[in-house]
This record gives sequence, C-alpha cells and structure tokens, in this order.
Amino acid sequence: MDQSQYGVLLVNLGTPCNPTPHCVRCFLKQFLSDQRVVDLPRWQWWPILNGIILNTRPKRVAKAYQSIWSEGGSPLKVISEAQREALEAQLGVPVALGMTYCRPSIRDGLDALEAKGVEKVVVLPLFPQYSCSTTGAVVDAVGAAVKQKRTMPELRIVRDYHDHPSYIQALADSVKAHWAEHPRGDKLLMSFHGVPERFITEGDLYRAHCERTAAALADALGLSESEWQLCFQSRFGKEPWLQPYTDETLEALPEQGVKAVDIISPAFSVDCLETLEELAIEGKKEFLEAGGERYEFIPCLNAQDNHIEMMATLVKQHSQGW
Repeated sequence: MDQSQYGVLLVNLGTPCNPTPHCVRCFLKQFLSDQRVVDLPRWQWWPILNGIILNTRPKRVAKAYQSIWSEGGSPLKVISEAQREALEAQLGVPVALGMTYCRPSIRDGLDALEAKGVEKVVVLPLFPQYSCSTTGAVVDAVGAAVKQKRTMPELRIVRDYHDHPSYIQALADSVKAHWAEHPRGDKLLMSFHGVPERFITEGDLYRAHCERTAAALADALGLSESEWQLCFQSRFGKEPWLQPYTDETLEALPEQGVKAVDIISPAFSVDCLETLEELAIEGKKEFLEAGGERYEFIPCLNAQDNHIEMMATLVKQHSQGW
C-alpha cells in the first residue's frame, strides 16, 4: 500500500473560536440551522431561532464557555488537535482534523489531506454511539464537501464503535484509574448526551447503542445492577428527550440514600462544555445542594494512550484492503 495515498479525517462537532457572545452566536447559528439537529419545518423554526434563541442564548452560553476556557483555547479544539497529532504518530499516515460546525471544517480537513496526496480517506467521527444528529451530520458535511470537487477520494466512514472491545476497555481502565486515586462512590452514573425521543421512534440507533455501551462498561467493571445507572443530559426545547434526565437523577439520588456519586460521559470522546461545565460544575452543584456529600467527575478519554490506540485499531480495521 502506498502510504501517501491513505489518510484519516478525524471529526468532532465543533466549538466557538472564542468565548464571546458574538462567536457563540455564530457557532449556535450554524449548529442549530442544521436539520439533522433540529428537524422542525423551516417556517416554524426560523422565527424561533433567529428571533429568540440567537438573541438570548449566546450571552449565557458564552459565560459557560468562559468558565472552562483554557490558555490554549477551547478544550474541545485543543484536545482534538492533540488527538490528531498522536494518531498521526501512531499510524504513520496523514491525519487531518475537521469539525462539523466550525474551523477547521470538514472541507478544510479533506483539503489538507488532498494537499498531501491522499486519495483514500477513513472518516472517523468521534461519536461512539451513532445518531442521525451527530454522525449523520458528518456524512452530510462530507458529501457537501466532495460535491464541490471535480474528483473525490475513496471514502470509508466509521459509523460507530459503541461496543468495540478496545473502546470499552479504555473506558473501564479510565474508571479504574480514577478509583485508584479517589474514594469510590456509591453509584456510577453513565451520562450520555440526549436526543429527542422521537428520533428513536423514527429509527435512530442512539438509545440502543448507549444502552449497550453502558451495559458493556458495567460488565467490564464487574458492577451489579444497583451500582450503576444510565441517564441522559443536555436536553433542549420542550419536546420529550431520552430519559431519565441526568439533572433530575442527581437531584433525586440523595433522597434514595446515595450520598456519593461518580459520573462519566461515554458519549463524548473529548472534554467539552457538556462535560466540564454541565457535569463537572453544574452537576456537582445540583447533587450537593440536593443533599449529596461527594461527587466525582471522571474525565473523557481525551488523548490518553489507550484511546489513541483504539482509534488506530478502528482505522486499521476500516482501511483493510487498501
């Protein structure tokens, strides 16, 4: 195989370029305009988005981003770049980074690979569990990018890896490492990003994938049914989303006698606003105010060696025959 003709496009969702209301507004407009994310009819959604949400939400979200912003910038972008560098070193082939809703865009990533002579691309969306609103949106963006070219690379897309042995083992190792340094809680919460319940009834695989990930992780850790729980965070809008909700679960557990909680979010490959602010900061506040005594947030896999090795394994499996 000619290594110069094979490369990887590593994809994550994206982030504002700066934690300011203006940059957050630009990011939210692109994100919430995608019909994969909000599939309401445009005549119904457009007045809500442009007349209400984009005039009220950016200031509050910018404040949340400011609470987690690092010296190098957005944690999601900084860690994603570290993942890209590590995976490229591990594989010895070009690896480019692309974001669904910010720069570098998916087209930027494909252009970077093309400039290096890459003719065959493994697209690796870093969403372990498939959803039409995440991986589906990546496929749309890849299609839109190659549609503008006279030629296109040969493409192979990793749809999901929700129960891949290397992924489950990396999660289990992360939890065990955390427990080795911190007292173990009464219960391990596995909090996944939510989607509208309607998506599932319409055929989305997401809930089934989350349930399999959670069950496999619990099995790898040797947990009994009473020692772990699945929940869903980050709901948006008024229609029902997947339940149980993480915030309501955290508020209810102390009354059930659960005073110490460990929480991990296996839906995210990189620590970001939803983990660092929503779980590590706000989740802790909700649990302690409800009567909880100890709350431990377990970080995402980020650029840990076993996470990069898992990515490399996925790419090698999907590039077989090239």
